[in-house]
Amino acid sequence: MHPLFGSKKRAVLGLDISSAAVKLLELSQSSRRSGAQYRVEAYAVEPLPADAVVEKNIADVDAVGQAIRNVIRKSNTKAKSAAVAVSGSAVITKIITMPVSLSDQEMETQIQLEADQYIPYPLEEVNIDFEVLNISERNPEMMDVLLAASRSENVDDRVAALEIAGLSAEVVDIEAYAMENAFTQIADQLPGVGGDQIVAIADIGATTTTLNVLNNGKIIYTREQNFGGRQLTEEIQRRYGLSLKEAGMAKCQGGLPDNYVTEVLEPFKEAMAQQISRSLQFFFSSSQYNSVDSVVLAGGSSSIPGVDELMEEKMGTPTIVANPFANMSVSSHVKNQGLSSDAPSLMIACGLALRSFD
Repeated sequence: MHPLFGSKKRAVLGLDISSAAVKLLELSQSSRRSGAQYRVEAYAVEPLPADAVVEKNIADVDAVGQAIRNVIRKSNTKAKSAAVAVSGSAVITKIITMPVSLSDQEMETQIQLEADQYIPYPLEEVNIDFEVLNISERNPEMMDVLLAASRSENVDDRVAALEIAGLSAEVVDIEAYAMENAFTQIADQLPGVGGDQIVAIADIGATTTTLNVLNNGKIIYTREQNFGGRQLTEEIQRRYGLSLKEAGMAKCQGGLPDNYVTEVLEPFKEAMAQQISRSLQFFFSSSQYNSVDSVVLAGGSSSIPGVDELMEEKMGTPTIVANPFANMSVSSHVKNQGLSSDAPSLMIACGLALRSFD
């Protein structure tokens, strides 16, 4: 069984398989007492063919395996094991309470016995894992345990794609927890760092925008919606008669007509701000909160110049673009410029790579 929260013994690559690309990140831990705690040893991004991953499910295992092989070659990493993640929508999580006196073995047996009342699929079709969170506030003889279950195919397809590229799956995590893990690297960049901060991280991917809200560094709310950078690419394609590939390159490298900024880019930025604002309204209406202290923008589209200022102006909330590497040192083999432009889209890869040091 491949657990959802794996254990680790050696350097583990963070490998984020999104709908548009495979992103690889390798970190090492500095032994020096001062200076950066982590160092970026290797990183690379490899585009995926259209429809290889659909709505965060792998539709073409061979194509994804080939992309992983390419991204390993680009990055020059020698590591042989990786951490990958399944999306929150593919996972059922439940906090259950169990006696503190149980051993891990007894807990596993108990969870297997109880799991069918929490999971709406036949147990032979799911991967189950659990993690002890803390002692129950209501009863010190009980502990809160996080139970996580995902359809086996979601896990198996990722493991199979890694194996095609000669990697083993050390950890199969959940995207939201990888994001929570990466947040530790940006928390000190936010204004008013302190105890009970409510922080919204909006991760704008190619096809999906995920809003995670954290309280005191822990995720309390997640919502996915269909909106992403591919809409900008498709609008460029339609407006200027380009192929999807040409439009994607033009979006990144420039060279579009003068009216591009006012007629295509600015409306997309407005739409992005509106989507994030709408997701936050859903959070406010389903919780006791009616504001957040900060907004963090992640994902490829957050690199568009001025998106953070526009968001801050619309929301009246301090907004930053995520850079999980701000306090890390960088190996001389890594292209610094590429790393800093890709940084916002490497949050999940970073959270996964940090699993090396659990």
